[in-house]
Amino acid sequence: MSNSVKVDIWSDIACPWCYIGKRRFETAAADFAAAGGELEVEYHSFELSPDTPVDFEGSEVDFLVSHKRLAPQQVEQMLAQMTQLATTEGLSYDFDALQHTNTVRAHELLHLAKAKGRQLDLVERLFAAYFEEGRHIGRVDDLAGLAAEIGLDRDEAVEALTSGTYRADVDADKDQAVAYGISGVPFFVIDGRLGVSGAQEPSVFTDVLREAAGLTAATP
Repeated sequence: MSNSVKVDIWSDIACPWCYIGKRRFETAAADFAAAGGELEVEYHSFELSPDTPVDFEGSEVDFLVSHKRLAPQQVEQMLAQMTQLATTEGLSYDFDALQHTNTVRAHELLHLAKAKGRQLDLVERLFAAYFEEGRHIGRVDDLAGLAAEIGLDRDEAVEALTSGTYRADVDADKDQAVAYGISGVPFFVIDGRLGVSGAQEPSVFTDVLREAAGLTAATP
């Protein structure tokens, strides 16, 4: 069998587990490449909270208190634990600076980046901007600025986001998630037939990648 494997990843930029899952998957991907495997990785759109306003007035604590119906102290504890977990993957989450927003335009921009062969670069830039730098990822001008930072044309990004050029592609990704039965992210579809749900440890991804490439026997 071929050692080349396609990995489709459904995620949301506003999902803290998705950034952690990205890092863990990348660790496995590096091990897979070292063993002679080849990967094609594509990100797909998933909105955890599509009803979130672009300019949410309040902190991340405020959002989660209203969205999950939890006590503020419980939310603060959850965020502290998530921040600590992120450090184990080399990430520096800053929930105090985070600007909660609607992510549909960020997903549209990722489709533009995919068309330009820069999707993986933009995924990383958006995650870092959102969770570590307190940047806004819901407004057109802010997103165009982030696109320019990785070498995409700012004016082209503004035009695509203003006109909704890639909205249908975002919707198609969301429809495919429903077809696959994906209800949470991150979710990894390997070789179009194997699924991994959640930010699993790198060893889990490594095993599935090897199975997909025919490097190990399939699980009975």
